Amino acid sequence: MEKQLPLAAYSAAGRSRAFLLLGLSLGYFMVLLDTTVVGVALPSIRADLGGGMDGLQWVVNAYTIVFAGLLLSMGALSDKLGARRIYIAGLFVFLAASALTAAASSLGMLIAMRAALGVGGAALLPSSLALIAHAYPEPAARARALGVWAAVTGAAMAAGPVVGGALVDTLGWRSIFLLQVPLAVISWALTSRLAREPERKPQQRLDPIGQVTAFAAIASLSFALMEGDSYGWHSPVIISAFGIALLCAAIFLLAQARGRSPLLPLKMFRSATISAGMLAGMAINIGLSGILFVLPLYLQQVRAWPAHIAGLALLPLTVPLAFNPLVTGRIVARIGPKLPMTVGFALSALGVLLQAWTSPDSSYALTFAGLLLVGFGVSCAIPSLIAAVIAAVPKDQTGAASGALNSIRQLGATIGVALFGSMVGAGPTFMDGMQRSLILTAAILCVGAGLSFALIGARRR
Repeated sequence: MEKQLPLAAYSAAGRSRAFLLLGLSLGYFMVLLDTTVVGVALPSIRADLGGGMDGLQWVVNAYTIVFAGLLLSMGALSDKLGARRIYIAGLFVFLAASALTAAASSLGMLIAMRAALGVGGAALLPSSLALIAHAYPEPAARARALGVWAAVTGAAMAAGPVVGGALVDTLGWRSIFLLQVPLAVISWALTSRLAREPERKPQQRLDPIGQVTAFAAIASLSFALMEGDSYGWHSPVIISAFGIALLCAAIFLLAQARGRSPLLPLKMFRSATISAGMLAGMAINIGLSGILFVLPLYLQQVRAWPAHIAGLALLPLTVPLAFNPLVTGRIVARIGPKLPMTVGFALSALGVLLQAWTSPDSSYALTFAGLLLVGFGVSCAIPSLIAAVIAAVPKDQTGAASGALNSIRQLGATIGVALFGSMVGAGPTFMDGMQRSLILTAAILCVGAGLSFALIGARRR
């Protein structure tokens, strides 16, 4: 009897951790679901509320700009005030903003509510990673947990286009934003009961200068990239926007180097693994977000497929994101992240090149093969780079590091949408612009493969 008590206690603790991991995964599930659902709904939103390619870019990027701009502060707040507290607050913001987004009566209101959703998403992501790191302190168990986390959230990538397309064709685009409400309630019920607050750092000061300059740099760069075609790339407005972005980035780095409590401790970047992981995270999101932005438009406008068929056509990309991270997590636990990351970037680059060869008359088989390679590549690369970066930082900087990684990833997502949108809008035809943007993206992913192979796992400089 005495030997059964520890086993029973261990089993109960294992079940609690499993349910906690489910609750935390649901939080990021909502963040990704919101993005993929919006992609397939863009043509219907434009038909209802108006706006051209610029308007559609703002619908997507209003969310990612705020998301990327606040992630660093949310990571620091997670360390200072407690990851559990920040996570639950983010759930309530996301829930309320989702309901208000469904009620948007104009394109401007929709964009504003998408920005509010970015506030909630920025609170959810770094705090969920910090809570996972606290619940799974063993490196191998943490790698497997991150694989489960990525797989559950990857299900959002698979479900988003299909569910979103079906809802758009039956109930209208407004219904897609109500999906988050019951998910937020379930996540709150699990995390509020099971999550334990990691050790806080109440002495850590906030960094208002760093926050303002980081947000201004991201917003200015995004504006310049998205509005370059409208104003003209040599216009004073666009040149000024690029100048503001550069100036704010320089002030941000200076503030981080001299500040007593920086949002982004620059000493982290003495690690080659962290530096390469950050750049690789930006590269993978440029490709993934750009494809998810342009392909629904291509399938619905060029091929004239209805939304639900376009959603089904994206399954070769999204389904691997739902299950392959489980396999990747186990591989990383055994051999480390370098090889899975490198292979993931190489597969993604090859898949993007295959998609670049498609035309309106091409067989869907070519698109299928390209999307499948991208899906497997992304689902190898992302869990590996997250595990590599988190393992390379001290435990007390997990929140800051996860916030920095995901902020840079979301900046990559913003650049991807702006890049694809600008090149498609500037091309003589939609297909010409899409193909050129895909070739450029393949080159960026090849750079990510090189960074992964050369620097992941390298010693501190």
